[in-house]
Amino acid sequence: MQTDIPQQMNAITFAEPGDADVMQLSSVATPTPAAGEVLIKVTAAGINRPDVMQRQGMYPPPPGAPDVLGLEIAGTVVTVGEAVTELRIGDPVCALVAGGGYAQYCIASVPLCMRIPENMEMVSAAALPETYFTVWTNVFERGALTSGETLLVHGGSSGIGTTAIQLAKQFGARVFVTAGSDDKCRACTDLGADAAINYKTEDYVEEIKSLTDEKGVNLILDIVGGDYLPRNLKCLAMDGRLVQIALQRGPKVEMNLLPVMLKRLTITGSTLRPRSIEEKALIAAALREQVWPLLDKTVVRPLIHATFALADAPAAHKMMELSQHIGKIVLTVD
Repeated sequence: MQTDIPQQMNAITFAEPGDADVMQLSSVATPTPAAGEVLIKVTAAGINRPDVMQRQGMYPPPPGAPDVLGLEIAGTVVTVGEAVTELRIGDPVCALVAGGGYAQYCIASVPLCMRIPENMEMVSAAALPETYFTVWTNVFERGALTSGETLLVHGGSSGIGTTAIQLAKQFGARVFVTAGSDDKCRACTDLGADAAINYKTEDYVEEIKSLTDEKGVNLILDIVGGDYLPRNLKCLAMDGRLVQIALQRGPKVEMNLLPVMLKRLTITGSTLRPRSIEEKALIAAALREQVWPLLDKTVVRPLIHATFALADAPAAHKMMELSQHIGKIVLTVD
């Protein structure tokens, strides 16, 4: 079943990796959903750091993923694939996708389509999937954060950071963050962080020691990597856990393993995009049960910093690369 779908659509493409200006608005073939998939007319698409890395040639898409950028969307179902009964034409959804979001139409797997939370507009809904899937699986599943524990989030003003602050507080944790300016730190505390450390003017290791009476934190969510690793180990409490989800300062570092042994530390990490549909569907199920009711009540929410029209994707990427935003940057699609 389908409505009238054009054979061609507008999408952001680039012929070769490079800076933001290599992206351009192009006419490409509209994709067709397979069994278990739907085609979504995109209203808005979230921008994420992996999009920037892919455009730079540093993060190739997994096999079978679209070349078009974009890992999260919100819009309306316009075509359903074979054997799809859970969704119907006209249903508004947001979805985690393997790529293809910077376009007028995008395919999504049915298990990774989420209903739009109550009283939420499409722009905000488009900022949910990639960030909320990432935070839930890394902080609460892999990181095993529980009520009464302490969490340190690096990059607290990012989309990931602003989400982690809100969810961790809702589930009873004490939350500390690092951010790169006083304004970003204030934004984090406004969202509920118990303390925000300006890493450009303060030593976050010493600050964490002070904030925890020398005990350290139970869990660290890190997007930085590189030389942050040995410093993170100093911040962890006995039986502490470090979850690595990005490597902005690179993947290689020299470290001393002795603190890992003496404090019984766990170092782990993950990526989301290459996981199977089945693995992602389990995360989606947990979000529907544990997090979507919080979004319905508006006790947690995505923080939108700016929106850009689809054709202005280069400007949106430039904003993200400057790292001056607080929360999410979103593309809107006509």
